[in-house]
Amino acid sequence: MTDLFSVHGKTVLVTGGTRGIGLMIARGFVEAGAHVIISSRKAEACAAVAEELSAYGRCEAIPADLSSDEAAQALAEAVRERVDTLDVLVNNAGATWGAPLEEYPESAFDKLWAINVKAVFRLTTALLPALRAAATDDDPARVINIGSVDGLRVPSMEVYAYSATKAAVHMLTRSLAHQLAGERITVNAIAPGPFESRMMAFALDDPGSRAAIESQVPLGRIGRPEDMAGTAIYLASRAGAYLTGAVIPVDGGITTHG
Repeated sequence: MTDLFSVHGKTVLVTGGTRGIGLMIARGFVEAGAHVIISSRKAEACAAVAEELSAYGRCEAIPADLSSDEAAQALAEAVRERVDTLDVLVNNAGATWGAPLEEYPESAFDKLWAINVKAVFRLTTALLPALRAAATDDDPARVINIGSVDGLRVPSMEVYAYSATKAAVHMLTRSLAHQLAGERITVNAIAPGPFESRMMAFALDDPGSRAAIESQVPLGRIGRPEDMAGTAIYLASRAGAYLTGAVIPVDGGITTHG
């Protein structure tokens, strides 16, 4: 059973890996013995987090701003220069935007579509050669996309572009899973509920709003780092080898409300 859930020795790329959910996932993989490459916009943050995580295992950083196709291609090239094969790609980098309905800017849709959806597609396709090189019949290569419960149900906040793009991530996940299954590459998505992150800080840092959010979660609490890391490790391990095209809510039961 230990081997069944092992990711030891696997090479993993985590975008948006310097904070929030990305950092939870990156830390989990490092501590589980994987070789982790993290990426985010800020070079200093990348270097600092890579140094911090290197105390627990093998971690390195490649800074990249994934808001353009060119940047996604450049990150893929940089990864391929460092490794011949890529076992796991975690597409976590993303952004959100909140504003009242009649004030919601068109630019929000443009920005979030580029980062939350196009970057997932472009980076995945650009890294297909490395993923194919890692894939075997018994142990497929893995793509793990980070969606959101806000892409599965109507969110309580006015984040129109965010929820729409996360729903698009979920459908893109299913489409890629169908297309790549024959190449022994699985594609799944995690749809997180409330976790400690920069996106959620405005709500979770206030005791009153935090309590209100917790009261909406059937399990009665905010998600913990091990909840997120554990799901990603499962998807990347032999235990998750037969799963593809799934969108897994890691939300404490929020989506059971419908």
